Amino acid sequence: MIHALSHTLLALAAFGVIPLAAQLFFVLRRQWTLSRAPAPVSNRNGGSPLGISILKPLCGVDDDLEANLACFATLGYPAYEVVLGVKDTRDPAYEVARAAVTRWPGVMRLELQQGEPGLNPKVNQLITLSGAARYDILLISDSNTRVGPDYLEEIARTFEDPKVGCISHPVSSIGEQTLGSLMDNLYQSTTTGAGQIAAKQAANQDIVVGKSMALRRSVLEALGGFYSVRNVLAEDFVIGRWVSRRLGLRSVVARAPVYNVSQKKSVTAFFKRYVRWCIIHHTCIPTPVYLAQSLLNPLPYALLGTLLEPSLRALGVVGGVALAKVVHDVAIFRALRPGQATPAITVPAVLLKDVLLFVAWGNGLFARSVDWRGNKLRVMDGSRLLPPTPAPVESLPTPQAKSQAEADAERTEELLAG
Repeated sequence: MIHALSHTLLALAAFGVIPLAAQLFFVLRRQWTLSRAPAPVSNRNGGSPLGISILKPLCGVDDDLEANLACFATLGYPAYEVVLGVKDTRDPAYEVARAAVTRWPGVMRLELQQGEPGLNPKVNQLITLSGAARYDILLISDSNTRVGPDYLEEIARTFEDPKVGCISHPVSSIGEQTLGSLMDNLYQSTTTGAGQIAAKQAANQDIVVGKSMALRRSVLEALGGFYSVRNVLAEDFVIGRWVSRRLGLRSVVARAPVYNVSQKKSVTAFFKRYVRWCIIHHTCIPTPVYLAQSLLNPLPYALLGTLLEPSLRALGVVGGVALAKVVHDVAIFRALRPGQATPAITVPAVLLKDVLLFVAWGNGLFARSVDWRGNKLRVMDGSRLLPPTPAPVESLPTPQAKSQAEADAERTEELLAG
């Protein structure tokens, strides 16, 4: 029994090298193609540029938040605004946001969240921010990101196609000063960003990631606004699915990346983040797919197989898989962050990252509760959210009088299924 299990685990690990090699190929091919292809030219022919409202919800002070905001204040696009949001004045980000508005009053505005309509804290802010936005293109942008100078121009150019309903950007990463942030940035580049690129290159599938996601206001309103996903944690996944399934429009992955900025994250903070992420991810996809995706992290399978039945052959598999994974991660890390140095501890960081991610993935098979920036939430299928504590039995509604929360949950489930 142990012999068979060991061989199975080693075989899975060896097989996992194949999709890793394919992913690396697609990423490098895309980067090579983009480096030689001129950027598309706008078809506006001198007409008025599309106005873009960047909606940037803040919660706490991210690493180098002031510099992140400064990046968005100086993009050079002729018709845009940055609408900053905080839940209330007690948030440490409030003073940073006020200082940004004072420094760039022509670009930035600050809005305090109005009410608390749902369980997703980010969406609660987006409901307020979208209502305050002036322009028809709504761009959701995380507070821990930076972008290149042509970021808004590409978005405007892409929306010239009326069949495009949503745009998101491949994720890369910069700024690591600690081991935890290095592992975080490795994951963002070599898993999130590489996965978006490979899905597009291999299967023409555009994966929507909410770190940077733009929608036409009319499209958002046709979906029921952000209010329709107020009790959904993976709102980017759900909106991206609805754009294509309900409206028949395209979701597009842009050419230019958006850069996740992580500088001083601890290893513990890194692990907690991806424990939460794995739970959310599992609720969005079928369990067989979730299981299959673990093959993109083959090193833990090789280690487990070797521990069960140590042998020279098993050690050879461990060495080969470890080498393949290091080559994959380091090559993609360099390709998606041109001009950025690769830290000397990147190789051991890759290996430690993969072991911790495997533990987080295993937890995601069973756990359904997350802690998101101090908010404890229960996550159900489709990333639907429920309050952390069930209501007392005596307060539960009768079958003849369902609560609004239950009706919302059922409606969301129907839409996800459809």
